[in-house]
Amino acid sequence: QLQLVESGGGLVQPGGSLRLSCAASDSTFVYYALAWFRQAPGREREGVSCIADSNEVTKYADSVKGRFTISRDSAKRTVFLQMNSLKPEDTGVYYCAWRSFASTNCFLTTNPYNHWGQGTQVTVSS
Repeated sequence: QLQLVESGGGLVQPGGSLRLSCAASDSTFVYYALAWFRQAPGREREGVSCIADSNEVTKYADSVKGRFTISRDSAKRTVFLQMNSLKPEDTGVYYCAWRSFASTNCFLTTNPYNHWGQGTQVTVSS
């Protein structure tokens, strides 16, 4: 069973930056899409960003465009989320997700992903 481990969360002031990482336990595991989601208390999990393996197409939620950047290290099976100009509304638990079924696209909805990390807390507050 593939395990995904997120790191890099923490407490940051508004306007600050954080870089999240998500590493896969099995470097030989194939993926077709990687994504970051977040969930604030009392709210549904929402897609933040994703990247497709085949063509490196990326997608972002409107709320993070221009502030967040998704990237990956294919050899190390690691995906990153660089978060700049953080706002209090970015607060939540951030999850990475992994799709091991064939596709040429990535998705900002939860259903297409079949592996999930445990999450890392991001708190933006002064």
